[in-house]
Amino acid sequence: MAPGVARRARQRVRILPLAGARSRSAEDWWWDRLAPSGSGYHLLQSDSMLLVLPGPGPARRRAQRRAARRAQLLRLHGARAAEAKAKPRTAPAPAPAPQQEPDPGWGDRIPLEILLQIFGLLVAADGPIPFLGRAARVCRRWHEAASQPALWHTLTLSPPLVGRPAKSGTKTEKKLLTSLEWLMPSRFSQLQRLTLIHWKSQVHPVLKLVSESCPRLTFLKLSDCHGVTPDTLIMLAKACPQLHSLDIQHSMVESTAVVSFLEEAGPRMRKLWLTYSSQTTAILGALLGSCCPQLQLLEVSTGLNHNSTPLQLPVEALQKGCPQLQVLRLLNLMWLPKPSGRATPPGPGFPSLEELCLASSTCNFVSNEVLDRLLHGSPHLRLLDLRGCARITPAGLHDLPCQGLEQLHLGLYGMSDRLTLAKEGSLLLTQKWCHTLQELDLSGQGFSERDLEQALAAFSGAPGGSHLALCSLNLRGTRVTASTVSAVISNCPGLLYLNLESCRCLPRGLKRAYRGAEEVQWCLRQLLTSLAPPS
Repeated sequence: MAPGVARRARQRVRILPLAGARSRSAEDWWWDRLAPSGSGYHLLQSDSMLLVLPGPGPARRRAQRRAARRAQLLRLHGARAAEAKAKPRTAPAPAPAPQQEPDPGWGDRIPLEILLQIFGLLVAADGPIPFLGRAARVCRRWHEAASQPALWHTLTLSPPLVGRPAKSGTKTEKKLLTSLEWLMPSRFSQLQRLTLIHWKSQVHPVLKLVSESCPRLTFLKLSDCHGVTPDTLIMLAKACPQLHSLDIQHSMVESTAVVSFLEEAGPRMRKLWLTYSSQTTAILGALLGSCCPQLQLLEVSTGLNHNSTPLQLPVEALQKGCPQLQVLRLLNLMWLPKPSGRATPPGPGFPSLEELCLASSTCNFVSNEVLDRLLHGSPHLRLLDLRGCARITPAGLHDLPCQGLEQLHLGLYGMSDRLTLAKEGSLLLTQKWCHTLQELDLSGQGFSERDLEQALAAFSGAPGGSHLALCSLNLRGTRVTASTVSAVISNCPGLLYLNLESCRCLPRGLKRAYRGAEEVQWCLRQLLTSLAPPS
């Protein structure tokens, strides 16, 4: 028995003396004769005493495991030492070279001019916000490039969380205004185009900052903005001498504010966008008074709250007040020209007009006589949008002086069922403009199958191959036939859009819109298959 084990066992042993106990040396005699045994207690009895000895417990097992581990470690160390003596001594392996980390200053190596060109392309595609703000945090060179005022030439500012409560909206606008107070002087000195959307209470402070820091401003758009006063617009007109375009559609702006602005900046005004309301008459009165002789674009559209009161437009007075007008749009607007007396001479017309848009979703009062009053002096017209103008006839269009019309829209959407439409005359349109037409919209018109066949056949006989200009054709809801459509596709290989929805004379499965050359050519193959005689 190991001495350490015997010593620990000696501490836990119980010796019970018996009658006629022996001396102390008898206990020593029992320890000398004690041998290792299994678990449990050992009962040893002699003539004088009873020895109760517990078997090997957890402490004994732990001691045995420690001894076994020590022996194993000693054998392992001895084997390694012997192996080291047997091997010849070699030179230590060289330490691995430290891995080269990326250079933190790689952004500084790009020249500033190159960065400005790259940033300029991104700003032109997506605007300066939020890209320039994020790029400025990359490194010092990028911050320097992103801070160049030349990149901040177009800007749209809109408080976040549209539809928020009024109190939180005001707080949000004030926070954004605080940021603009230090951004305007350092970034926006070359700002040219500014758009404000959903500003309800802080329009005046923002426009005041613009007037102080943006002398090169040329375009201002206020969409769904409130609280625009005459003093605000006059201050802006005086501080920004290059401002020539104003868009106040869908904003609450007093007519007196617009009139005051036009009186101040009228001689240099080029473009004006308005929403029709009860105050529009006063603004049009200022235009008729020749306060904007250089105006080139005028657009008046219907607001969200439709106004049922028709707008009376004095056509001849507008031609005299805005002789340089190039684009005139009266969108979804119920209007009628002011009657002219029999002795009234015709107006000067719009000699520079290139686009006239009178599109409406409801019937209007535009007739051949009104169209002639508008366009009798417009030989350079390129786009004519008369969607919803059911009173216009092909004969009235044929008498127009323009010879280079490129886009003609005559679609009637959702109203052809309750109108008496012309069944002949489409040939007058295609014969006159087949050389130049790029887009033609006849959706909902009541022309007969024969009339449409003759009209669309004009593209195949256009001299000089000018029929290639046709790239968009809308025949939705017409009586066009399969043979007519296949002939148009074959004669116009540049056709990229073809709408055949609700065409009752076409086979089933082909009455849909086709976009792209591949879809149009697929439609041609299907039409030719349907026209082929059965074998």
